[in-house]
Amino acid sequence: MAHARDNFLAWLRAAHAMEEQAVTMLTDQSRRIESYPDLKARIVQHLHETEAHAQALKDLLDHLSGWTGAVTLKDMAAKLAAKAQGVGGMLTSDEVVKGAMTSYAFEHLEIASYRVLIAAADELEEMEAKAVFERILAEEVAMADWLEANLDPITRIFLMRDERDLMAKR
Repeated sequence: MAHARDNFLAWLRAAHAMEEQAVTMLTDQSRRIESYPDLKARIVQHLHETEAHAQALKDLLDHLSGWTGAVTLKDMAAKLAAKAQGVGGMLTSDEVVKGAMTSYAFEHLEIASYRVLIAAADELEEMEAKAVFERILAEEVAMADWLEANLDPITRIFLMRDERDLMAKR
């Protein structure tokens, strides 16, 4: 099971980097949204959840592997990619719609990652880790469901605001 444990820890490190990337993306989004109070409130709520996810994963890594929490090249690349995405969004006329679409896709990447981690933790009998992943998975699914339910209204509000030359992009 040495290979399984190595894979599990690699996936756990990747999930931590993914959550750090999500913190950067959500922070930038929450600062820029002005005309969509429901979306902003939900993003801020999920930002707080995501910060807790990153900490929980760091704690697991510390416990399971003696990981020091040192910033890796992968962590830095993920944060840089998130910043670049935020800057790119500022240049589009439909930033809020593209941001919602990107968030919806990113939530599904997170969901898939946690399902893999749950299966691996179960296989390795890491029940404490499995419980953490299941809790995080439930919050990621809730965010994805919220975005799915709200993509239509966000799009319609954007179109209405854009037609009336109101601040629509964010």
